[in-house]
Amino acid sequence: MSNSSIMTTYVSPSPGQKVQADLARSWLLVNAVQPARFQPAEDSAADVVVYDIEDSVAPKDKDAARQHVVDQFANGHTGWVRINGYGTPYWEQDVAQLAEYISHELDGSHHNGGLLGIMLAMVESSDHVNETAARFPGVPIVALVETARGLQRINSIAAARGTFRLAFGVGDFRRDTGFGSSPRALAYARSQFTIASKAAMLPAPIDGPTQGTISKNLIQGASIAAEFGFRGKLCLLPEQTATINAGLSPSQEELTWAHDFLAEFQKDGGQIRNGSDLPRLARANGTIELAEALGIEWIRPDSDDYGSAPTDTYHY
Repeated sequence: MSNSSIMTTYVSPSPGQKVQADLARSWLLVNAVQPARFQPAEDSAADVVVYDIEDSVAPKDKDAARQHVVDQFANGHTGWVRINGYGTPYWEQDVAQLAEYISHELDGSHHNGGLLGIMLAMVESSDHVNETAARFPGVPIVALVETARGLQRINSIAAARGTFRLAFGVGDFRRDTGFGSSPRALAYARSQFTIASKAAMLPAPIDGPTQGTISKNLIQGASIAAEFGFRGKLCLLPEQTATINAGLSPSQEELTWAHDFLAEFQKDGGQIRNGSDLPRLARANGTIELAEALGIEWIRPDSDDYGSAPTDTYHY
């Protein structure tokens, strides 16, 4: 199966996934050992809720966290699950319990029992993804790359049959490599995610989280992600999700530029006029299509007094 044949995962909108996964902007990680956090996560603006049984859960609490997730799905809820890295004993336990639950649900004709996808931590080779995919047939897998070894192999990871989308585990990557947190320090790493995703015909990658709830910092984090071609971002708190969604969505200014460009292009006969038309046409159509898919309505400004959308750093 090629990547392109599984690139788009559509589900009916639900509290666990409000936007199709290839376009999802905010991926909210919620500590699965604390079920009191589940409902606030579902009630948030998160495009995708990811029940976390990996990094946020202490070894002594892994069993309880898994059971909380299974109980959540058994009660009719939906969502993604971040599981532990391949090769750890926790991976085997995560996979065994979730796969057993899915198998039981399929016997009762329930599609995957509420499990919408897997986020696999600490991916360092294509085998990590494919071995996991073999245990969850038909379930999309986001490969979370978080180490120097993983980054060196990111092209083969992106090309793996089981990979649905790439995600950048910034915190663990910095711990592994000693890099700082500035956009300049992480520029090479971020670029590799976008290039590998594009080459493998995957959706745009998911960036790591921004700490805190200060809107200025979140807006800056979303802007940096977009600058490097990311269209999703991990979130650690429900309060972050709305700001991240806005920062990774086409703005009204960008939509106005797109509509005006297309109107002008059609007025001139709809024929390519110069070398700039093709990329601008793709950007304009892509912007409008993305906005429609995300349910964003274009509101034409009352006047023509608005700034033009950027042409060099435009990402949709």
